[in-house]
Amino acid sequence: MARKYFGTDGIRGLANGEKLTPDLALRVGQAAGMAFRRGDHRHRVVIGKDTRRSGYMLEYALTGGFTSVGMDVYLLGPVPTPAVAMLTRSLRADLGVMISASHNPYEDNGIKFFQPDGFKLSDEIEEEIEALVEKGVSAGLTHGENIGRARRINEVTTRYTEFAKRTLPRHADFTGLKVVVDCANGAAYKTAPEALWELGAEVIAMGVEPDGFNINKDCGSTAPQALCKRVLEEGANIGIALDGDADRVVIVDEKGQIVDGDQLMAALALYWHELEWLNGGGIVATIMSNLGLERCLSDNQLRLERTKVGDRYVLERMRSGGYNLGGEQSGHIILSDFSTTGDGLVSALQVMSLVQKRNKPVSEVCKMFDLVPQLLTNVRIAGGQPLADDRVIKAIASGEQRLGTSGRLVIRPSGTEPLIRVMGEGDDEGLVKQVVGDIAHVIEGVV
Repeated sequence: MARKYFGTDGIRGLANGEKLTPDLALRVGQAAGMAFRRGDHRHRVVIGKDTRRSGYMLEYALTGGFTSVGMDVYLLGPVPTPAVAMLTRSLRADLGVMISASHNPYEDNGIKFFQPDGFKLSDEIEEEIEALVEKGVSAGLTHGENIGRARRINEVTTRYTEFAKRTLPRHADFTGLKVVVDCANGAAYKTAPEALWELGAEVIAMGVEPDGFNINKDCGSTAPQALCKRVLEEGANIGIALDGDADRVVIVDEKGQIVDGDQLMAALALYWHELEWLNGGGIVATIMSNLGLERCLSDNQLRLERTKVGDRYVLERMRSGGYNLGGEQSGHIILSDFSTTGDGLVSALQVMSLVQKRNKPVSEVCKMFDLVPQLLTNVRIAGGQPLADDRVIKAIASGEQRLGTSGRLVIRPSGTEPLIRVMGEGDDEGLVKQVVGDIAHVIEGVV
């Protein structure tokens, strides 16, 4: 079945644009409620959101959809995505929903779902929901006392903060560490600074004044330059940059240099391997992860399993292969001993624990390999299928031949934005730039 609404990470688009409207949210709420209405008990769904203004609109539309098919709704307010996953399990809900467009600008928004066990939906369940949206659910509407009700849950941020702290050893104490944390004016603007302070760190907080429109704007994990500067100004030991829904993290070392998800996964993997905590004989990452990560793991007799882009595909492979560490270069790091999805705060806490254990600067602890030159270029498209064009196919084949065995290409449509992503990497940086530029130029000529 062709996917009309769901992309790489739930449903995402311009709020009140062509696709993501209150009407769609209402119908998706009804369809998802129908798909997860199993048994005779009172069914419940938890709904969290980030700090976008459009979150109110979608929250109430989803609530209307769920209650109309007999589900009780528990509204969490602004909380990180991993908090929704955790509370779906903790509150024994039949379904969890996060309203967020993650790292996208404020104009966009999205809807992503969690099953009762806290894991994201499979492709098959998403297709079932899409089919119900298209078909309509009038036969599943409830009446009278069977209509659902909605209420807000208090102290949600406190519950999540305590959960995050409990992923560390009982007597963990970050006293003496000076931390700058950038919360991207997003969902973790309360929880991340509070957790770090309660663990003893000296905390300088940025991006903690959301106004509905400044989420991810020149801040957070997708724009960490301000954090790099602040770390140097404050003489901090470490900088932590989260994205809008706090399911990804980028670290900044004491020199103001960015440490991406690949380096963090390598550092944690080798540390856990040393402690015999690492399961599966390696880690899982995506086709976008740097070749240097693969070489680093191989040098230490560990495997790197690659999946297509999307943290849920990483997690599916982790579950099937018995791995407990995986993630994406962008900073989605999944530590399945603790969480069922990427968790930026928990990942940062694990890195801080490692830094404290090694008693060395972040620049030494988290630099595990030299990056193989890698270039990613995004080509904006208006629609169509440019990757099926003969000129593009020929350009990609030519690029692969030029890079040979010392490099690789990954060309794919974005699952969250109207873009074609052209990524190339190889030991010859100049050649990589030429190849990526040539392919991007051809794509621009056909869109």
